[in-house]
Amino acid sequence: MSELVLVAGAVSLAEWRAIYRGATFRLDAQCLPKVAESAAAVSRILSKGEPVYGINTGFGKLASTRIDDADLATLQRNIILSHAAGVGAPSPKSVVRLMMALKLVSLAQGASGIRPETLELMQAMLDHDLIPVVPCQGSVGASGDLAPLSHMAAAMIGVGDIDASGVVMSAMEALTSAGLSPLTPGPKEGLALLNGTQFSTANALAGLFEAEVLMQTALVTGALSTEAAKGSDAPFDARIHNLRRHKGQIDTAASLRELMSGSAIRASHLKGDERVQDPYCLRCQPQVMGAILDILRQAAVTLLTEANGVTDNPLIFTDPDEALSGGNFHAEPVAFAADMIAMAVCEIGSLSERRIAMLVDPALSGLPAFLTPRPGLNSGFMIPQVTAAALVSENKQRAYPASVDSIPTSANQEDHVSMAAHGARRLMEMCENAFAVIGIELLAAAQGVDFHAPLTSSEALERVRELTRRAVPSLDHDRHFHPDMQKAITLVRSGAIAAVAELKLPDVAA
Repeated sequence: MSELVLVAGAVSLAEWRAIYRGATFRLDAQCLPKVAESAAAVSRILSKGEPVYGINTGFGKLASTRIDDADLATLQRNIILSHAAGVGAPSPKSVVRLMMALKLVSLAQGASGIRPETLELMQAMLDHDLIPVVPCQGSVGASGDLAPLSHMAAAMIGVGDIDASGVVMSAMEALTSAGLSPLTPGPKEGLALLNGTQFSTANALAGLFEAEVLMQTALVTGALSTEAAKGSDAPFDARIHNLRRHKGQIDTAASLRELMSGSAIRASHLKGDERVQDPYCLRCQPQVMGAILDILRQAAVTLLTEANGVTDNPLIFTDPDEALSGGNFHAEPVAFAADMIAMAVCEIGSLSERRIAMLVDPALSGLPAFLTPRPGLNSGFMIPQVTAAALVSENKQRAYPASVDSIPTSANQEDHVSMAAHGARRLMEMCENAFAVIGIELLAAAQGVDFHAPLTSSEALERVRELTRRAVPSLDHDRHFHPDMQKAITLVRSGAIAAVAELKLPDVAA
């Protein structure tokens, strides 16, 4: 993959996705004059001798405290050190890297008072794979993601820890080994680095990108389950969905039709099957998965806007020189988007689990009980379905909206907060649960189709079954199930199931 050149304020969702997946990148150098002018504006504003929040005053509730000129550098260093107060496990390295890219693009728009050399240090750290260790807990999603971003900023001044290509070492040691000098923050720079929504946004984008894989793979496993149950594809008829008009529903129905096209199992359903209607977990896939696709697309629009925005405070404007305090750091849009993604992930797993439950029930599926040739002696898929049910229930609990909560901070100066950070952070764990559910469905659906031999499914679904069978053989008798499940989950998480189907599945966004 070639190196991406990011135009500040105009980075596409595809570029953010590529960065999350490991693509290298750098800022378009055309941003630097505007960045330098913003830093010069800070100097001109200071020369007027007037109090300006965060530049020559204290922070939060201490905003009325004036800081002497001799202490301005200490002020910026102090805010970084005092606000680096996160706890919990280190955030995933891919998420921190994305957070740094988001911060670079925000600062590069020349409204934050940052010097070009500060951006150059961030870029150099990324080029050398020097990724700060950022504890995952401590942000309430307004006055920005202060604690997580402060840990990033602390690493830039040589404090804290850095993951250097997989080896965790002190920040100073990591910078020195790469030939980099730690930052001495200028006026406004400490505050600009740690103020903003980039931690929440990075986690929400990561959740969105994983949910894309989930949604696409669940369409494939849903089609395979329909085949296993000898379900009808009549509910996927375009005429039904065109009448309702929801784009996501129309798109997912088209994908399901294409996945099942040419199936001999489907053709057998037309001959003598007395069932008039299938259970909702099969019949209503376009309605449920289409609604999921629609809200993921809506969340993508919100997060793309946020990713290209400027969210620190105060903001620096030139002509005339002004530092304006506002509230762009309040992450309510991100919190709402994260809640939408959480609901989508929860429903993907919920519908999949219902299909698993249907397949193991001979009264509904017409297949051997628990998908084993000799039920009784063998338990087959009995307990994998229980595991799927447990994971779905966990996700239901986690899907409760984070954005409806708030708790005052900073002595009631920050009296309403978004809770976007943990609303977004939970998405990765929810996706992991859902990947496991889809992995179990993949095995169950493949097992169900095995029972229909010599009949075969469509070419697309037979490729899926062949890939699955290369990793996990058919279950002829009980064996240690955990390794089979782990292999299936790995296939699902990698996106290989959706890819091998060779179907143009609906994208969340371009």
